[in-house]
Amino acid sequence: MNMDIQIKEDLNQTLVVLEGEIDAYTAPKVKEKVAPLLEGFSGELVFDLSSVNYMDSTGLGMFVGFFKTVKANNGVFRLVGLSDRLKRLFDITGLAGIMEIK
Repeated sequence: MNMDIQIKEDLNQTLVVLEGEIDAYTAPKVKEKVAPLLEGFSGELVFDLSSVNYMDSTGLGMFVGFFKTVKANNGVFRLVGLSDRLKRLFDITGLAGIMEIK
């Protein structure tokens, strides 16, 4: 499955729109595009997952890494547009309690 990654940068916000499946094959592609943006990043990082229909533990780990990096720089990390299935993944793992999910 392919992963479409769109990045839209404003003054203080970076929006990353993902489309497809996040798994062991596609997560490295997302990391490759997003990681360079996070060096010294102290703004707001928002991931729009409204077009993500599947995610495995590799995806969860990727988001934990992004979350830690953004928080270490006093930035804001937010996930939006999650399907009920994806929300359940974050709830089960306890990540919904520490990450902002809308």
